[in-house]
Amino acid sequence: MTKLEDYMLPCLSKKYLGMECMGCGLQRSVALILRGEFVEAFYMYPGIYTLITLFSFITISRFRKFNNDTKIISILAILNVIVIVGNYLIKLYLK
Repeated sequence: MTKLEDYMLPCLSKKYLGMECMGCGLQRSVALILRGEFVEAFYMYPGIYTLITLFSFITISRFRKFNNDTKIISILAILNVIVIVGNYLIKLYLK
């Protein structure tokens, strides 16, 4: 039986430059969520839940209009950038 991990794309930054990129762990985090391992998914890639929230809100706002939906999307996008960049910097300085 094949695992979902068998179909994951390699990180080219890690492979050719020897350093992780800001997206390293995202695919594995999604695989962990699909297996129901929600806490492990967060530890693998802390930005996973803010990304899910952002994309869910964007999708829902396509079908149902909200007051200030562009403002909410902007705030969620900024939050995503902060979480992803913050996680990346923490990884860099803790190694």
